[in-house]
Amino acid sequence: MPQTPSPLAADIAIVERRPEPLIIVIPARYALAKRCDANGNRHEWACRIVKISLHAMTLFAPVNGAIGDWVIVHWDEFGKLEGSITRALRGGFVMALAATDEELAKLAVKIEWHNKNKNHGLPDSRTHKRIVPNDPRSTLFFADNSRRKCFIIDISASGAAVSAEIKPDIGTPLAVGKIVGRVVRHFPTGFAVQFIQLQNLDSLEQKIILS
Repeated sequence: MPQTPSPLAADIAIVERRPEPLIIVIPARYALAKRCDANGNRHEWACRIVKISLHAMTLFAPVNGAIGDWVIVHWDEFGKLEGSITRALRGGFVMALAATDEELAKLAVKIEWHNKNKNHGLPDSRTHKRIVPNDPRSTLFFADNSRRKCFIIDISASGAAVSAEIKPDIGTPLAVGKIVGRVVRHFPTGFAVQFIQLQNLDSLEQKIILS
């Protein structure tokens, strides 16, 4: 008699049948296992999951690791995903996922659920409407003429939430792309910049997203 597929195999097959990774836009946070502070605590940065399958995941991220580096990604709905970097991208990387069969089965169900329920908006606590840019990669410019690549978590007419390899002191003047502002707040994965002037939403993304 033919064997009945196990629930585990059936769950995994949900996504295995899909020939291409699921393309999504999901805000998350991540850490590189080798990147720690003086106390041994891992640094965390904001990122965006843009593709995911049972085998690999593509992230837009402000800080890249080397090929083979271990990555820990946290997303409230997917939980913790871990794996190693297999390819570097401009402003991100591809990582191979490491998981048990049970973890893969759970991931398969979550991926399928997201494919049917694509509502990834973030709660908005600001006075001005918050926008998640299509391309989150930008550049910070400082008063000493130095610059750093950064990741834009979200933007509004009055400011931006930014994640970068550095976390400037509160009060630091800088420009995010072409828009001048000042660091006003720190949070675990980055910092908030308040623009000197309110911006027009129609041209905001064009001004702030620079390669």
